[in-house]
Amino acid sequence: MMVLVVGASGATGQLLVEQLLDRGLKVKVIVRAPNALPDQQRNHGTLTVIHAALLDLTDAQLAFHVKGCDAVASCLGHNPSLKGMYGLPRMLVSEATHRLCRAIKANDPEKPVRFALMNTAGNQNRDASERINFIEKCVIGVIRILLPPHLDNERAADVLRTQIGPYDELLEWVVVRPDSLTNEAAVTDYVVHPSPIRSAIFDPGKTSRVNVAHFMAELIADAAIWRTWRGQMPVVYNRDVAA
Repeated sequence: MMVLVVGASGATGQLLVEQLLDRGLKVKVIVRAPNALPDQQRNHGTLTVIHAALLDLTDAQLAFHVKGCDAVASCLGHNPSLKGMYGLPRMLVSEATHRLCRAIKANDPEKPVRFALMNTAGNQNRDASERINFIEKCVIGVIRILLPPHLDNERAADVLRTQIGPYDELLEWVVVRPDSLTNEAAVTDYVVHPSPIRSAIFDPGKTSRVNVAHFMAELIADAAIWRTWRGQMPVVYNRDVAA
């Protein structure tokens, strides 16, 4: 199995690459700075490093890199700095998602390619009738205006949810929604729900990055788990804060 990972040099992306390699999968990564990858990954025999900024690639180049991949995983995000949140490209995640989907379809794969997108529990799944109260709606509306990354995450999920849809013949997808991300050394018990079980605004839970990486790797590698969540936006919590 071949998996293309974008956002592989980020904190969660590196952990996902590690999880995939540990499962014996072949992995391609597109990174602007290969030196940001851990040495053991750069020197791994089944890792292919593509040195490029994803949005600088032409459609033909991106289709070439996606060709032959059974799955694509995106851990792209914005750095928590002024430049990261308000600098260009403001719609990095959604534009990358759109272009990757287009590249997958351009290759007309023989079987559907799996697309796993890391997103956020603060992004509502409007197909699942997830209810939030009036105050939460107001707060999210302000966040949407003031923090471009939130709008970017919404648009990225909408590329899959509305433009691709749940029954596409060439592309299947899962949008993974962690809550507040934390850094832990190892995988711990975690739970996965179809929708949030707590308010991401007023009562956020916690999700370790390594647990997110583990769940995304399980999705990609295990057909039964993929079938369970295909076309959905599962929310991942560390078990000790899920209740």
